[in-house]
Amino acid sequence: MMLGFLLARAGVRVEVLEKHADFLRDFRGDTIHPSTLELMHELGILAEFLKRPHNEVREVGVQIAGEEMKLADFTHLPTFCKFIVFMPQWDFLNFIVDQTRSLPNFRLRMRSEVTGLVEEGGRVAGVRAKTPTGELEVRADLVVGCDGRHSLVRRSAGLVVDDLGAPMDVLWMRLSRRPDDPAQSLGRAASGAILVMFERGDYWQCGFVIPKGGIEEIKKGGLPAFQERLAAFAPVLADRVAELDTWDKIKLLTVTVDRLREWHRPGLLCIGDAAHAMSPIGGIGINLAIQDAVAASNILAAPLLAGTVNGDTLGAVQHRRMLPTRLTQRLQLFLQDRVIARVLGARKAVGVPLVFRLMGRWPILRRIPARVMGVGFRPEHVRTSPAAG
Repeated sequence: MMLGFLLARAGVRVEVLEKHADFLRDFRGDTIHPSTLELMHELGILAEFLKRPHNEVREVGVQIAGEEMKLADFTHLPTFCKFIVFMPQWDFLNFIVDQTRSLPNFRLRMRSEVTGLVEEGGRVAGVRAKTPTGELEVRADLVVGCDGRHSLVRRSAGLVVDDLGAPMDVLWMRLSRRPDDPAQSLGRAASGAILVMFERGDYWQCGFVIPKGGIEEIKKGGLPAFQERLAAFAPVLADRVAELDTWDKIKLLTVTVDRLREWHRPGLLCIGDAAHAMSPIGGIGINLAIQDAVAASNILAAPLLAGTVNGDTLGAVQHRRMLPTRLTQRLQLFLQDRVIARVLGARKAVGVPLVFRLMGRWPILRRIPARVMGVGFRPEHVRTSPAAG
């Protein structure tokens, strides 16, 4: 949506295909980081965006062994907004749709599920899609795969994926929120599991991190045992775990960290999770995808208007975004292997890691993870201008 908006704003004719009838999907990433808010500021739409219902978080913490630790302080970032916004992803997407309504070059096709690629002369020339009114074929000078970590586009294109590994999965669920509950989202870590809680008005979206493939063992123990474990883990939720009265209310997110070797073929480019699936650590995935979109629009807008997009142009997008992708994934893998895997594998009380204690003693250190999470390794800026007329 962001890439389509930016390209159409620059005068490129764009069609976005979305297989569902709306964007209302549970358990999507909710964090809009300062890097993304900075882009909205550059586009002149930030004030309107912040009128939408949202929560602002200026510090992020975690509770370990009953001790609350502050890990990231965003108030010192060199950005217009010095906070993270929590907003359901469907509200964010609908906001971007609203920004495209005045752009004659933008078209959004809902209930249009891409089923394959159209190839001619060794290049991708479009896509085939299934719609309520029948099969659809859309021709394009460039197809951009933005269809997530299970991307049909990249699979159909035969692009090679390197799986980097993940020691965990996540159980997503919602539990009601009381007026006297904590106002800020916190992570909790103890032996064998990690819990994160995101405030969504009258309910909590909860992510219970478990060892990779551990869902069957949990189900074998029965739902009441899982409810008791959750209540013991987060006493604030003890009076409402009974709301999880069926396994259907607990969704499994299989965590994957991977990366394409080549993000493109003639006529095709992949970005976001379709090019590099991220760990949920830090909620960075959606923001890294948006950075990809901005870089792609900066590099591709003029060649698309001139009809000169080629392999070198597409390769420039990958080259621009590969370094921040590698660095971010390398950091996530380090945290997965050195922190999360140890917590999930622990059979006794988990101690507070030294680095967290240092952050507690010297608050200035909290600016480092805030910079990585909030801004990233290579922040992008909008370089395209609105088309005349």
